[in-house]
Amino acid sequence: MVMVIKQGETKNNLKNILEKLSKKIKPKGIDVYKYVAKINLHKDALDIQRDLRNEW
Repeated sequence: MVMVIKQGETKNNLKNILEKLSKKIKPKGIDVYKYVAKINLHKDALDIQRDLRNEW
């Protein structure tokens, strides 16, 4: 999609153009934000990483 922005456009016109663009653009893939703060770790993440690396 192409939107033409001419020199001298007002801020309100630019906001309207950006809103139109954001409505038409659909995100690809999955929504990862629904998984934020859902994992409960019993150990520190750095300790888990060190343990995994030391398995080799």
